[in-house]
Amino acid sequence: MYGGSSRYSEVKGTKILRVDPSSPDADLIRVAADVIRRGGTVAFPTETVYGLGSDALNPEAVMKIFKAKNRPLDNPIIVHICRFRDVNLLASNIPRRLDILAERFWPGPLTVILKASDIVPRVTTGGLDTVAVRMPRHRVALALIRESGTPIAAPSANLAGRPSPTSDRHVIEDLAGRIDVILAAGSTPVGVESTVIDMTGKTPTVLRPGGVPVEDLRAVLGRVNIHPSILSRGLMEPEKPLSPGMKYRHYAPRAEMVLVEGEDGSVIKKIRELIDEYVVQGKRVGVLTFDENLDAYSRAIIKSLGSRRQPETAARRIFNLLREFDREDVDVIIAEGMPEKGLGLAVMNRLRKACGYNIIKV
Repeated sequence: MYGGSSRYSEVKGTKILRVDPSSPDADLIRVAADVIRRGGTVAFPTETVYGLGSDALNPEAVMKIFKAKNRPLDNPIIVHICRFRDVNLLASNIPRRLDILAERFWPGPLTVILKASDIVPRVTTGGLDTVAVRMPRHRVALALIRESGTPIAAPSANLAGRPSPTSDRHVIEDLAGRIDVILAAGSTPVGVESTVIDMTGKTPTVLRPGGVPVEDLRAVLGRVNIHPSILSRGLMEPEKPLSPGMKYRHYAPRAEMVLVEGEDGSVIKKIRELIDEYVVQGKRVGVLTFDENLDAYSRAIIKSLGSRRQPETAARRIFNLLREFDREDVDVIIAEGMPEKGLGLAVMNRLRKACGYNIIKV
């Protein structure tokens, strides 16, 4: 039950409330906000992906998120706010440069790591003394937070490890029957999660690439480091995650997946060889490519992330295409790499994690 014109439906006991993303119905928002205030769970759209929310200051409510997602307890959760002054409630030792970041990027797909105040439960922070905070750029999300009257803790609204949900259909597939309410508002515009930047140290450090390119952060802050785990392609993942997306297999389809990186001609040649090998084994093969190479392959289910020159399109499509391969029951997915400029860094981060760092360099 994914469609229909009704504003209200139910799947496996989970209420589906259909809202207009540009003008959400106040009555439906109030219904969802009441669930948050009573300690329940609500999936809602943001500009990046759908989040699974509960009252960030209620540890019992936050535990319901971990249970619904099968999420490891040491994986911290981002806290969503609708007003800048709420940072003062959640954080201490707030750096002066946060004002600069907020003015430029909030509301928007940027999460900032700050020292947590005593009011934030440690279950929300994954046991850390820091808190991840962001202000989403989506009318439904902001309306829900405002009406709830509390910051909302919300990781992505999917089962842990699965491709992140960029449409309400994805949320229903993963979480119907496991959560109370889904605010269904179609597809999300950005498609990859927020960039996470740690502002607790001397030099700002990106812990997860996402919807705000590193280049944009450097244009505002000057020097910005990238955490070694991002650049090491899985060889230096931290024992304890400092941010969502830093540890554990993420974004993964059900099929085996391999990522081929290198010069375009060599990548095409290698993927053709892999297709031949898998087909001989009787496997159903999917290829995740780009518009420029659509005609380079055969004997496989071929899907395009868009043009190599438009990483924002790849970001918007990546998780939906991985889920499409699942629905088409492929046995193996072979993906092409792309340049790590702009949102390309976030796309490559997601592809590498989705394949469990099963990478072939050519």
